[in-house]
Amino acid sequence: MALLERLPKHLFTARGWGLLTAGAVSLLFAWIMGRRDLLTLALLLLVLPLVSLAGVRLLKPRFQVYREFNPSSVQTASTTTVRLAVARTTPASGHVIMEEQLPPRFGSPPAFRFPARSASGGTSRYEYHLRSGKRGQFRIGPVTAEFSDPFGLSLHRHAIDDGDLLTVTPAAVELPVTGLAGARGNDGVTATRIRANPSDDDVMTREYRHGDPMRRVHWPATARHGSLMVRQEESVTTPEATIILDQRFSAFASGSGTVFGNAGRDEDSELLTSPNFEWVVTAAISVSAHLAERNYSLRLLDAHGHPAFRRSPSAPDPEAEEFNGVGGLHSIAEGLAAIQLSGPRHVRAEHHSSERAGSSERAGSRPRDTGGAAAAHHGRAAPGAGTDPLEAAFDDRLMDKLAAHRLRGPLLALLGNMTLAEAKSLAVAAGYGANAFAMVVTDTTGGSEDIVDALRLGGWRAVAVSSRTELTAAWSSFDEGGILAAAAAAMDVRRGAAVPR
Repeated sequence: MALLERLPKHLFTARGWGLLTAGAVSLLFAWIMGRRDLLTLALLLLVLPLVSLAGVRLLKPRFQVYREFNPSSVQTASTTTVRLAVARTTPASGHVIMEEQLPPRFGSPPAFRFPARSASGGTSRYEYHLRSGKRGQFRIGPVTAEFSDPFGLSLHRHAIDDGDLLTVTPAAVELPVTGLAGARGNDGVTATRIRANPSDDDVMTREYRHGDPMRRVHWPATARHGSLMVRQEESVTTPEATIILDQRFSAFASGSGTVFGNAGRDEDSELLTSPNFEWVVTAAISVSAHLAERNYSLRLLDAHGHPAFRRSPSAPDPEAEEFNGVGGLHSIAEGLAAIQLSGPRHVRAEHHSSERAGSSERAGSRPRDTGGAAAAHHGRAAPGAGTDPLEAAFDDRLMDKLAAHRLRGPLLALLGNMTLAEAKSLAVAAGYGANAFAMVVTDTTGGSEDIVDALRLGGWRAVAVSSRTELTAAWSSFDEGGILAAAAAAMDVRRGAAVPR
């Protein structure tokens, strides 16, 4: 038994190995004893398993596999049901042991026997459940089957389908109601006053209500209807909101906890992300869900003015930047599923270079050029590393996009670490939104006062948070009182620091 366990698996069964062993022993005795009949028996015992092995690899049974996820995309920490339907497309008989291949994070792969006891119409149906605590796209499958020849001598395992991608989207956090939306009606829409002087041909009228000024009475309409009618110089439009989603590598990869990986492959690979960026992703889906429930039309851009999901492999339409209704929210969730940090890694490389250069100088050796140290260390380029490194963040392209929807609704920026110059460039964008809100996610909230002050001077309601900050608390700080309290506290701290001791 110990010898059989050491033999290669998925080649021969115990019966096949037994015949090969018996054939080898018969060949040995035929050579020693000079018996021709033993030689014939030895050849038969050796050839039969080999012929079976060749046959089971050449004459592969064919199957058709249909895989369905319910729901088709699942939120993190939620469960999806996987339904499999397997049917044989070539004539064959016998039972087959099949196994569904899964990424390691989902645990042991489920195994099942084909045909199932409850098979109907030649199709066997199976069902199991999956749950992931991390967002991303994961290859579920393929189904592998282990076949044996009719004599039960040889084995062969191969995949009978290609598998399917399961999209795991980030889960939204329910946010409290704040003053971000501004004044809106109970129906979720906002009133936009018509600035032009309407003519009698295109003016809208309604019945007179108590309190309406008499100067708004429309006398021709009053004469036609027989009751007082007033001009309605307001039109109802769907409110809009623009979200700037910062996803630059340099803005989030400067701290600890960055995960470097290569997403988009079949194996259970890691996304290029960090705890701060995961906080931003959760904030993006939570804010989107919060506004979509209030009938907002959403527009998502990156720091360069491009569509936010341009480099997301899970985005249904990578070039889309406007989203409406339930379908739009679903597209946003799918786009956020596999979004990751993009852009050149020069900031992190310079950080490593400076540290190594300093240690080399202390050791008396010549410092090396480590401009590509990070990329070389990890052995692969970051997704989106081909982005032009000279393309500045918060430049004219982004401003033009914001100006095209000037004052149509609130503007929300989800930002990472940024320089003071970048903060000043973004500060002027506050004038393009009816309200402007910014969350600066940084490793040390105490070192971002200048960034937050620069945004506030431009008209933003800005707050500095970290990956440990509760999203609901950060969102609540956008209330007028919360912002004023935070600004007053910051001023008190600075005044105290300025007092000579």
